[in-house]
Amino acid sequence: MTRKAISTQNAPAAIGPYSQAIAANNLLFISGQLPIDPAIGKIIDGDIGSRTRQIMKNAQAVAKEAGADLHQVVKTTIFLTDLADFQEVNTAYGSFFTEAPPARSTVQVAALPLGSNIEIEFVLAL
Repeated sequence: MTRKAISTQNAPAAIGPYSQAIAANNLLFISGQLPIDPAIGKIIDGDIGSRTRQIMKNAQAVAKEAGADLHQVVKTTIFLTDLADFQEVNTAYGSFFTEAPPARSTVQVAALPLGSNIEIEFVLAL
């Protein structure tokens, strides 16, 4: 098995003992992304749509560091603290996947790191 950690300053640094992403056997696993602006290291202010778009930009930066882009995403998992945000998240998320969107799960959770209301993890085919 080939395994390589991926890291970029253009996405938020890991807040624990994990990598931003791991490339393994032609797959890229991007750790759960929070709506953190990497320039300031804090969760952005704004509605759930703005936060979703920030997460997607962060994932784009990690994918780019691995030589990939979001068109290669095959699976995502979205974690929300309130499923009432589902439609607004769909609108923002969907703007990044206009053709053949990836497989996806969305679940409501009790809490997320740093008090975020959304987190998304990604799997890409390399």
